[in-house]
Amino acid sequence: MYRAETRHWWYLGMAVITKTLLERRARLPRRLNILDAGCGTGAAMTSYLADYGDVTGVDLSPQALNFSRERHASRLARASALNLPLASASFDLVASFDVLCSCPPPGELQALREFHRALKPGGWLILRLPAYNWLRGRHDERVHIRQRFTSGQIKSLLRQSGFIVEHLSYANMLLFPLAAVKRTGERLLKIHSESSELSIHWTNEWFRRILTWEAPLVAGAGLPCGLSVFALARKPGAE
Repeated sequence: MYRAETRHWWYLGMAVITKTLLERRARLPRRLNILDAGCGTGAAMTSYLADYGDVTGVDLSPQALNFSRERHASRLARASALNLPLASASFDLVASFDVLCSCPPPGELQALREFHRALKPGGWLILRLPAYNWLRGRHDERVHIRQRFTSGQIKSLLRQSGFIVEHLSYANMLLFPLAAVKRTGERLLKIHSESSELSIHWTNEWFRRILTWEAPLVAGAGLPCGLSVFALARKPGAE
């Protein structure tokens, strides 16, 4: 994953979508205090999130934090998103990418309440999560995805946590039918593919372009279906 995050079409395309959402929907100023909750190997916090200010990363994995340090991240803490060792109302933006899906229910709600606590009044939250639980497959098991979400489920969880939901959209829509057929076929025929879905091959540039093309649509009216779902939400308070 450490190497793939800087080369693989999915990571590169998702970075473009995230930046487009923040620029067009949140319209954030620079020099913010940012939390990357579940920072993994540090690719987001040391690249596009760093464009907006100072980023603190938290993750439970010591190995992931070591990779983050190799990317020259310095503000790091080993912690769970369910119990952040951080002061209340101390961040302008919380980013969490494919983290809540690893929490056993109702852990996702507890994590969202922690994000809400850590944000300043008027602060922003951006989430990315895998979509549709019926799409769960062997790859999900390998990367510890316990559950997938619909946009409606995310909206409900955000509101229960005290957030104002500003924008919801699916992403990776054009590849959605292919993945749906593949996952459904594997389930019905009891086929278990051992090949990694993250392999880099000749289609890498084409798939990256597809996600880049989707970015303004995700940030605009939104997409009705896809393999991932994005949410932008705000903590009530100062504008």
